[in-house]
Amino acid sequence: MSIALAKLFDLESQESGGSPLFMSPAPSSDPQPISGDKNGGDGGRIPVEEWLPITESRKGNVYTATFHLLCSGIGLQVILLPAAFAALGWVWGTIILTVGFVWKLYTTWLLVHLHEAVPGIRMSRYVRLAIHSFGAKLGKLLGIFPVMYLSGGACTILVITGGKSLQQLLQIMSEDNIAPLTSVQCFLVFSCIAMIMSQFPNLNSLFGVSLIGAFMGVAYCTVIWVLPVTSDAQKTQVSVSYATTDKSFVHIFNAIGLIALVYRGNNLVLEIQGTLPSDSKIPSSKIMWRAVMMSHALVAICMFPLTFVVYWAYGDKIPATGGPVGNYLKLYTQEHSKRAACFIHLTFIFSCLCSYPINLMPACDNIEMVYITKKQKPASIIVRMMLRVFLSLVCFSIAVGFPFLPYLAVLIGAIALLVTFTYPCFMWISIKKPQRKSPMWLFNVLVGCLGASLSVLLLVASAMRLAQKGLHANFFSP
Repeated sequence: MSIALAKLFDLESQESGGSPLFMSPAPSSDPQPISGDKNGGDGGRIPVEEWLPITESRKGNVYTATFHLLCSGIGLQVILLPAAFAALGWVWGTIILTVGFVWKLYTTWLLVHLHEAVPGIRMSRYVRLAIHSFGAKLGKLLGIFPVMYLSGGACTILVITGGKSLQQLLQIMSEDNIAPLTSVQCFLVFSCIAMIMSQFPNLNSLFGVSLIGAFMGVAYCTVIWVLPVTSDAQKTQVSVSYATTDKSFVHIFNAIGLIALVYRGNNLVLEIQGTLPSDSKIPSSKIMWRAVMMSHALVAICMFPLTFVVYWAYGDKIPATGGPVGNYLKLYTQEHSKRAACFIHLTFIFSCLCSYPINLMPACDNIEMVYITKKQKPASIIVRMMLRVFLSLVCFSIAVGFPFLPYLAVLIGAIALLVTFTYPCFMWISIKKPQRKSPMWLFNVLVGCLGASLSVLLLVASAMRLAQKGLHANFFSP
């Protein structure tokens, strides 16, 4: 595997100043081996960029990028934000939520402008940018695991959450309040549908899926906060308290971790930008930044009202401990009509289904890279389909075997937070090379170190919480 990855990113060529293996100088409509002679002989280089699902099509535009970002940005963790407020209170909850939003927007700006920071090279994958910034060994060490975790791990959590939400929906719809399917069967149904939706050939072709997913995400977020506002406010607020009783280090940082998890997703920024065209007049960074601003504005419109209104309506009734999203989804809908509860669950499930192919795409791209590196030819339709079926089966198997993973979200997610809050700052310093101790250099060092410190504190707090309260590890018993 290590040899394949070395070939994959053409590390030797990169370090010696040569051209990357998978950057063909002039993309063609019919990819063929690139050679120095006119007869198309074996020159030892192949246009891998044109064969991989992330960069196979560069015909995207500001709207496709916006909906990709929106679909992946309105994550299922948004529903957990009121739980974080239940632990932090109004003031600190608002401050941390706002700072996190601005922080992620800044690091996204860094990544967008690092995409083409090296003349003639497009960094269309987060791992590749990490290798170019930190060197071959350190770049792989820092980049591959978090990116693969964020891709495969997110899909596994989507299977668990989507499957549990499907079971809750069936329970709500049934007359005897008993779901006709078991948890494993619901996981299987969700995984089969998600597996079919993942068969689109490339990231750009997922535009329709992202459009539906973004619409569904906005729909369930809006309905969740509109329902308490339109209901009898006096009745809703009876015996609601906003006092924070537990002010321990573990409790506070677990809540901060719930907020930080909402802002994961920078592992998809470069990949989405890789679907955009670019030239000297209109570089991809201009298009991508417009898409980032539009998508983040819509995410803020969904996220902030949901957090404030739901916390205002339920207060201390919200358990501030984290855990499965479905538990909170049930809490937010139990005081409303069955029709409203069904609508929220249904739109939430569709949002999870549409997010699945986008989150799976980096893993699909990586596994196809390994295949292409070994076979020196593009993956056929059958091979591509089988690889994605394999990845989906892996996610399903992990979801069934470890259904308690949502309880470990803060612990495991703390490692991946470096991808969003820390690495982009040091990547900017490494590639752009601002003058030492200049304002930009000092600011990025400060922000990067704060991100690393936050990750360590969240790891410690999560480990301490597990030590105090334990974990019901229901292996293969969802």
